[in-house]
Amino acid sequence: MSALPPLRPDLHIAVVRFSALGDIVMAAAAVSALRAQFPDARITWITSPLAHALLEGLAGVDFEVVKKPQSLADYRALYRTFRHRHFDAVLAMQANIRINLLYPALRAPIKLGFDRTRAREGQWLFCNRNIPFRDEHLVDSFLSFVETLSGAPATATWNLPIGERDLAWARERLQTLPRPWVAVHPRTSKIERNWLPERYAQMVSESVARWRCGIVLTGGNTEAEQQQCAQLAQVAPAQTLNLCGKTTPKQLAALLSLVDALVAPDTGAVHIARAMNTPVVGLYAVAPATLAGPYQRSEYCVDRYSQATQRFLGKTPEQLRWNTRVHHPDAMELIEVADVMQQLEKILEPHA
Repeated sequence: MSALPPLRPDLHIAVVRFSALGDIVMAAAAVSALRAQFPDARITWITSPLAHALLEGLAGVDFEVVKKPQSLADYRALYRTFRHRHFDAVLAMQANIRINLLYPALRAPIKLGFDRTRAREGQWLFCNRNIPFRDEHLVDSFLSFVETLSGAPATATWNLPIGERDLAWARERLQTLPRPWVAVHPRTSKIERNWLPERYAQMVSESVARWRCGIVLTGGNTEAEQQQCAQLAQVAPAQTLNLCGKTTPKQLAALLSLVDALVAPDTGAVHIARAMNTPVVGLYAVAPATLAGPYQRSEYCVDRYSQATQRFLGKTPEQLRWNTRVHHPDAMELIEVADVMQQLEKILEPHA
């Protein structure tokens, strides 16, 4: 594809990213970089209500909040919404068929999508430019949109709009616990990424005994999450606060900005904590931390991806295609409690 033409400073740029909160937080780093690169541009982020609940108030960004289309009627409504709108550039930061079908509704001379390797489900059919392929962290892939559009390097910065009201709410709840505060977000939406419940329980028991810390349980409102957090809360009830299913996205971010560490598998809480500059003990075996872990802060992660690929796929990571996941129910068993305790020690010993 041809190079981008020179761009005027007062562009109207549309960013498209729905999806889960973790992806939204990673994309937010790029949108903040976009604002820095184009200070005079108008930026409109097209996203879902859940994402907007976290991002509302993001400096220099307008939002078009719509539900992810599921029916022909939804697409008709979206096409009517954007029928008379015009953008100078569309950053197509999501590639799946339901979102790909939205891109023709967005009128713009530049539609920038993923490279052929990462442009899933035919996204290249709906875009006329693409970012270059690199084997890189997901945050860097979002930054590539900014770099390709501007022609200049971009740096991840987070300015999540968490206000004093949400911080006060978080402080009020945390003050009931002894410090240091360790947040545990034990489940993800992908079962294969979940660590063993009995190992979480052992980790909580050992942590409370060793550091006399307070444990904060976070998660969503699904039955599986509620059940696991309820069981985990019984390990050390006097020193545990169970907030699973009881936080808004902004309240969760506020909590994770105040705790001393987060323990979690490959889920959105990892990226929220990273954005708030909180140390993360990330648990990885299905995918590598270098791809999906806390961006440029993976020093406390337990990464058993290499061992998982060799045991369950019979290959080293270098022999595998980019983005290969280890879809095996036993992959997360490679992470031992001792591995997690060793990483927590690095974070918590200074507080002891």
